[in-house]
Amino acid sequence: MTSTEQLQNLAAIRKLKTEPPDVREFNGLLLAAKRMLPDAELEQLSPHSRFQLAYDAAHSLALAALRWHGYRASDRYIVFQTLPHTLNFPQGKWRLLDNCHQKRNVALYEGAFQEDERLISELIGVTKDLLVEVEKLPPISSTF
Repeated sequence: MTSTEQLQNLAAIRKLKTEPPDVREFNGLLLAAKRMLPDAELEQLSPHSRFQLAYDAAHSLALAALRWHGYRASDRYIVFQTLPHTLNFPQGKWRLLDNCHQKRNVALYEGAFQEDERLISELIGVTKDLLVEVEKLPPISSTF
């Protein structure tokens, strides 16, 4: 099954909804990620802040990739799970992002953030890889 068919199947079961890509939204998501990612590397910030900044940058980029394809996710976590279909992103990398989503939820809803510098470093690295892939996408106007 092709990536396009996978995305269409997710839309059919209402995990995604179709919505035409918007250049301004895409550019805004990309810019937001580019602003957050350098801050995530600032050692003087708390580990929680660095994690949140890197996670939010990754989410913005994954959402930008999904929006580029003309979809919007019904749930926040779906943007990471669609990365193999939107960017051909490697399984190990998108699974790390999915794991970070779960850790973000525990921190946000249960107040239980466990500092893990190694995870933060890996998250920043994967987010940088994600940025490279999103920046390779052709302009929206030339695809739709």
